[in-house]
Amino acid sequence: QVQLVESGGGLVQAGGSLRLSCAGSGRPSISSCAAGWFRQTPGKERELVGIINWTGRSTYYGDSVKGRFVISRDNAKNTVYLQIDSLEVEDTAVYYCAASPIGTTTTESDFKYWGRGTQVTVSS
Repeated sequence: QVQLVESGGGLVQAGGSLRLSCAGSGRPSISSCAAGWFRQTPGKERELVGIINWTGRSTYYGDSVKGRFVISRDNAKNTVYLQIDSLEVEDTAVYYCAASPIGTTTTESDFKYWGRGTQVTVSS
């Protein structure tokens, strides 16, 4: 069973940056899975932030974060990262890491493994 643990969230001022990490353990290894970052605010549906394929060579981003968010991965460390720059108040959310064992997909239900999330709060 894959376990995912997010870290790196916190309180930051608008315009600042954060790097979130998602450490994977168990089997299948997260290094063999496509990985995605999602975010959710109270009362709203979970939103896809971005996806990275298992090699790290292909990424996809949601329209609301293009140009400010970068997903990367280090398969030797079984870790996926989300670099967030030029943070906006609207980026305040719980950020979740997820893994898809079936490959790269934008379908949320294909992500079988989920972390518990890390809170990102952006102040004005």
